Amino acid sequence: MWQSSPPGSIYDYIRVASFSIGPDGLIEQWSRRAAGLFGIAAHRAVGMDPVEAFMPAELRPDGRRRVGEILDGKEWTGLVPFRIPGEDGVHGLAEIYVMPSQTASGERAALCIVVDVRALRHMETDLAASQAIFGQSPFGFVLFGTDLSVIRANQRFATVFGGRAEDHRGRTVEDYLSGPEADRLTATIERVLETGTSVTDLRIIGTAPGELGSRHWSMNLYRVHSGSGRPIGVAGLATDVTRRHIAAREAASARRNLALLNEASARIGNSLDLETTARELLDVAVPGFCDLASVDLYQGLLTGDDAPPGSWDSLRQESVGGSAELRRVALASAVSDALPDIAADTGSPELGAVHRFSFNSPCAIALRTGHVEDVPGDDRGFVQSTLAVPMVAHDTVVGLVQFSRTKGSEPFGERDRALATELAARAAVCIDNARLYRREHERALILQRSLLPPGDPVAAGLDIACRYLPGNTATEVGGDWFDVIELPGHRTALVVGDVMGRGLRAAVAMGELRTAVRTLALLDLEPAEVLAALDEVARGLGTPGGGSASGGSQWPSRAAHKSREADLSEVYLATCVYAVYDPVTRRCTFANAGHLPPAVVEPGQGALLLDVPPGMPLGVGGEPFEEVEVELKEGSLLALYTDGLVESRDHPLDEGLDALRGALVHPERPIEDLCDHVLTTLDTRHGEDDIALLMARIQGLPADAVGDWRLPREPRSVGRARELARGRLLAWGLDDLVDTAELLVSELVTNALRYGEGEIRLRLLRDRTLVCEVWDAGLVQPRRRRARDTDEGGRGLQLVGLLSVGWGSRRTPRGKTVWFELALPDGEPAAELSVEQLLSMY
Repeated sequence: MWQSSPPGSIYDYIRVASFSIGPDGLIEQWSRRAAGLFGIAAHRAVGMDPVEAFMPAELRPDGRRRVGEILDGKEWTGLVPFRIPGEDGVHGLAEIYVMPSQTASGERAALCIVVDVRALRHMETDLAASQAIFGQSPFGFVLFGTDLSVIRANQRFATVFGGRAEDHRGRTVEDYLSGPEADRLTATIERVLETGTSVTDLRIIGTAPGELGSRHWSMNLYRVHSGSGRPIGVAGLATDVTRRHIAAREAASARRNLALLNEASARIGNSLDLETTARELLDVAVPGFCDLASVDLYQGLLTGDDAPPGSWDSLRQESVGGSAELRRVALASAVSDALPDIAADTGSPELGAVHRFSFNSPCAIALRTGHVEDVPGDDRGFVQSTLAVPMVAHDTVVGLVQFSRTKGSEPFGERDRALATELAARAAVCIDNARLYRREHERALILQRSLLPPGDPVAAGLDIACRYLPGNTATEVGGDWFDVIELPGHRTALVVGDVMGRGLRAAVAMGELRTAVRTLALLDLEPAEVLAALDEVARGLGTPGGGSASGGSQWPSRAAHKSREADLSEVYLATCVYAVYDPVTRRCTFANAGHLPPAVVEPGQGALLLDVPPGMPLGVGGEPFEEVEVELKEGSLLALYTDGLVESRDHPLDEGLDALRGALVHPERPIEDLCDHVLTTLDTRHGEDDIALLMARIQGLPADAVGDWRLPREPRSVGRARELARGRLLAWGLDDLVDTAELLVSELVTNALRYGEGEIRLRLLRDRTLVCEVWDAGLVQPRRRRARDTDEGGRGLQLVGLLSVGWGSRRTPRGKTVWFELALPDGEPAAELSVEQLLSMY
């Protein structure tokens, strides 16, 4: 088959067949299409009666009549049913046009043209359906030809872009879209036309005529073919999804805002430092919420001013012409390269600068009112939208945060204003909490440090160095403490303790325990007795009215301890090691209440941990404390410490103690250097816990600084005591103290003879002061009293109290010791007693 017309002609769609009837009424010619239509081959059909060939039996009589009329020269057109080949009982319908003709001999014949009516009906139906879909579709429909121009558009498409549907014929994509969108759609149409691959949901952004806002369309593109399969164009079905896009954008914005709030909850407030919290806010906001941001906090808040931050004094406004002083504590930018230029153009303060906002500026108004204010953009047009958001916590403004979006970003909307307010409020609460915490922390530190020994402690026979390192500002204060207490006889009490728990309550408890230790030490009790009494005090801290911390001044009775049901949150537990060092004997007596063991380094030896029974912590009660006495060699090093030095989350206690022993090397070095060496060598993780370290080098009193004699219990021992004291003082060059010392020694020895028991022992000690001790086996402690006018005696201890720096008595394992102390002469004449002092004895 050949043809000169292009593919896709009408004959490709309409099934047209032909045959001819001779003068005898039989078929003479039978076309191939007739054979296909009726299912009868040509060699069978030629010579057949056409009525018999394809008409049903019930229609054959009328068919023969029609054939006869045709052969008589009449034209006829009509519908003729026929049997469909291969389909039993199914009939087709053919439209036949019969034209009379003549043979070469002049006989009458007929030419018949047959069309399958079913094909025509299908075409009619398809055309009607196509027209309905194309014309009545609620979506924009456009057909692009192979030259990419519009062949046809429906009325919906014309409604959007104006005019009638016919007016759009011949237009191109550039007539509807501009710039990159037109190029992108054109390239897509070309690709669909070339490959035949359909494109669905192609998002196009454009502007309809007469509208200012942009519209969003979703477009489906597919290639259109002719009946012969030839591409004739690309069909496009466009749906307006502008509302869907806006809803999706709002939903995405809401999801983004929720994600930002979740991130803010996780990232803001992890530190109790004001500047760090401000930076955490900007880390969340930039670039997820804005392009530029800054945080300004009131200067008074940063300097620890107790006045409420954000308070506004109208007189102050007039005097300074603006807001209270603020400091820029945080600054962030997603366009950091342009930040210096923006700051220069807008006059924005630099990071760390202290400044004020002018009275009528949006920022000052926001600080005054507590409401969000819009700030105009810069002159360059780079910053197009800024929100000034006050940071409000507990109805108090603590600062201001500014969020800015630059050119090209979407301006802030109402939803953004609400999010900005929420972000600022969360950061403000964290900052205000940090402010309150820092204030309480500083007060606790002041209290804690005020309870520690001032300056460098000095003790007879000891070279002492100490270090106290409180936890950093991100943690609460602790209850670590140390103390160096001078005892009679040039002895020294060394104390290190740690109240369990943290915070102001622990610091107050530490202060009470330290005060109790000092009070008990002045009673000159043995170390175990001191800890036993201290345990009573610790247990009393948790009872109502049981100590000064709860408003009382009395110590609770033992019955109260046993009867009360202690709330565990109110129980104060503490560990403590108490040591008493005697420089004359170089002996040190230890008692331990659940504390870490002391460390000792003797000359030429490695560090050892003393085996001191740990006992129970203070506040537990019920268990006695044991004492251990150790003789320390000259030049030995003693170290007392708290657990912050040797224990942390990263390594166990045993490793820390081993590291401490390893750090205590070269004990001959200056003791201050040794303290620093220990702190820098150990992995203390400083900041996690308080650290207290007390180190002492044993020196002892020289033998020539001690005078020690034993006297028999007889009256002449009083004179012998005076002679011994005079001789030793003259040997020491303390001539100015001879008369006073002789008088006071005479009084103490006389009292020992009169009220004491057993042998008498006299001891003189010279160090920073002169100490005289008189020992006897009696248990009765001397008591100072006021003598009556008629009494002949009873004024000796009054005289001792007037002439000495201090005096007292203490129990010993075999009796008691009465002592007095005299200051060494400084070259100036000693002050004489006044008349009032002398008369006070009578």
